[in-house]
Amino acid sequence: MGRLRLRFLMALTGATLLAGYLLAALAGYQLLTVVWQLRPDPARAVAYFVVATLVVGYLSYRLGTAALLSELDTRELTEAEAPWLYARVDTLRRNIGVDDVTVYTARMDAPNALALGTARGGALVLDYGLFRILTAEELEAVVAHELAHLESRDGLIQTLGYTQVRTVGGVLYLALLPVGLLVGGVFRALSWLRGETPRPFSEHLAIVQFRVAQFVVLLLFVLTLALRAHSRRREYAADDRAVEATGNPIALARALVKIERAATPGWGTLSPLYIHGDEGGLLTRLLATHPRMEERIERLVRMATANADDGRRTPR
Repeated sequence: MGRLRLRFLMALTGATLLAGYLLAALAGYQLLTVVWQLRPDPARAVAYFVVATLVVGYLSYRLGTAALLSELDTRELTEAEAPWLYARVDTLRRNIGVDDVTVYTARMDAPNALALGTARGGALVLDYGLFRILTAEELEAVVAHELAHLESRDGLIQTLGYTQVRTVGGVLYLALLPVGLLVGGVFRALSWLRGETPRPFSEHLAIVQFRVAQFVVLLLFVLTLALRAHSRRREYAADDRAVEATGNPIALARALVKIERAATPGWGTLSPLYIHGDEGGLLTRLLATHPRMEERIERLVRMATANADDGRRTPR
């Protein structure tokens, strides 16, 4: 008799909870109906959202540039200290189409170079080690590669892309969480109806949040893969632009070989910016911001060979 009464009470609790969740869903639906009737023009709302996200991304990029320069403990390299370098940078800058460049030096974890900014004005950071291991032609090729990134605003575009992805993820999480709570609540009520004791509500809430987060993370992962693929394509494009500006693909290939040999495991403060796909594993290659160094070098050698063949076939 006691067991039957317990089952009845559990079923009654389940039915009450189910009715409560359904009423909550109905109220939510009515609220959405009201909001939908008062909705702004969809195109305008999307435009406002995109513009706001782009503004936040741009500010993040500008502030992040200053923060990164500070973190790297950079020092501005004046024209008086390296007139030969500034002469080459100035020539490349005009050929590529970059208005102004400030050259900095820094001690990174490995010989490296990076460009921050846009074609209207940017910062070129060179590790001290590059001056030790590269010839003038090789350093010129590396500088041309980085200036090509400024010309195409690759750093800014990537930052805006990641800002959009994070914003979409946050909005999607907030939009899906009520749905997840409703679905989880229905299953919780059904557990009472079946005579089963459900998990504590706090545990139930944590599971719902985890499942919604899983879905959002999966979507963000797919979008991140797309951004990383775009980044790898831009590296090839910067190589091509550097070769076009210098006419010397072998110099850039030699520079990449020396940089790869001198590189040490781990990239320290630059790890969020530079994830190379040289290590094995499909996931590593998919998440790499740069193509494999071997592929870039082989591609440059093929370009040099093709140029040499074209030169031999040109009639005198």
